[in-house]
Amino acid sequence: MISIKYQFITKIHLIISVIIVIPVSFVYGFNPASKFDIQLQTIDEHNFFKAVMGLYLGFAMLWILGIFKQQYFKIALVTNVVFMLGLGFGRLLSITIDGTPTFGLLFGTFGELILGCFGIWVLKIKNTNFAEK
Repeated sequence: MISIKYQFITKIHLIISVIIVIPVSFVYGFNPASKFDIQLQTIDEHNFFKAVMGLYLGFAMLWILGIFKQQYFKIALVTNVVFMLGLGFGRLLSITIDGTPTFGLLFGTFGELILGCFGIWVLKIKNTNFAEK
């Protein structure tokens, strides 16, 4: 039997990701100006942000499956690493090229990189046999 502590350590970043990504997705989809310096003016802009909301919610649902169903854990873990490091490195590129964003986005960059790296660490410790653990 797997210890509760081990399960917690290997799934905490998925739980944190879900807790953050779901509310952020709704902000992106329905009111990005409330948290970011963004003013959507065209239907295309609104459509784009609602698509991002759907993408975020889709990944969050996969991560929830990975938290509760062992057969989805590895795919949840891999997608979380790609999602978080993709966002984090994209933001680092923007910081380098465009300049420093607001504190919230800087904090998000740091969090995304930490969650992505933690996911890589979990992949390494679980690499022996996903079916067992």
